[in-house]
Amino acid sequence: MHNCARYLIFFQYIGTKYSGVVKVPQHELVKKGVQNHLEDAIRRLKPINPVSLSVSSRTDRGVHALSNSAHFDLQRKNDKPPFAEDIIVQALNNHLKEEQIGITRALRVPDNFHARFRANSRTYVYRIALGVPHHTLLPVTERHLCWNLSNTELDVGAMREAATLLVGTQDFSTFRAVSSDIHFKNPVKTLDVVGIQPGRSFLQTHFHREIPFWEITFTSRSFLYKQVRRMTGALVAVGRGRLSVPQLKEILLARDSLAYPQAMAAPPDGLFLTRVDYRETDLQFSQQTSEEQCISSGNSEE
Repeated sequence: MHNCARYLIFFQYIGTKYSGVVKVPQHELVKKGVQNHLEDAIRRLKPINPVSLSVSSRTDRGVHALSNSAHFDLQRKNDKPPFAEDIIVQALNNHLKEEQIGITRALRVPDNFHARFRANSRTYVYRIALGVPHHTLLPVTERHLCWNLSNTELDVGAMREAATLLVGTQDFSTFRAVSSDIHFKNPVKTLDVVGIQPGRSFLQTHFHREIPFWEITFTSRSFLYKQVRRMTGALVAVGRGRLSVPQLKEILLARDSLAYPQAMAAPPDGLFLTRVDYRETDLQFSQQTSEEQCISSGNSEE
């Protein structure tokens, strides 16, 4: 009996207390990654195969997610049938109840499905609070969940004009941070959406004063390292009058990460991964006969 199953899970987390979404080696005495906790929860389901989670979208320390995704294989002992999808959600959430991590959905997917490479698009939303000179003046429900600015208003028209420069297919080298794999990643990306719209506080009606919120939305198939935070920082600089639209175009066309102004990148607090989308045809599961799938599959992150 073939009782090995591959699952795609969608999960959310408040990233403040974690080192990022990717797991941290056990010997390192730092904050754990979200992946560490997810894999620990999967192990408590007692699979007979090694547990290895492949996360679709990497987020940094302090960045949050309303819907990230990952896949893993699970084979039960004694030829027991695969868990139902709702049982996976309930069981993992029970084992994660002490963490700020939650599973929202689970799907059984084909054995060759890959959460990262089959992702069709990813959407990030960056939240900005205005007229708040220090984060301690935010409602407790907003602390570490937005970027608080002392400005009481932004030049949203200029920001939207600047945002049009970022839409489309182009070299985003200026907007990627330096990392160990910088020379191996293609800097050409296609931004499908860069939108700027009013937002609101999570508990606006219950706070003693109104705080204006704005949200910047970015959608693309994939992003470069810290690209969203650097684009957000540049757009906010335009809105604050610290960078002109022609200057933003100039640094974009420089295609050089060193052309990006120092200390301009937005902090991680306000950034949320809100969607990871897939084609429905890629998610359709049909019974397969690959008996060794769980034992032989290598589904760790590349």
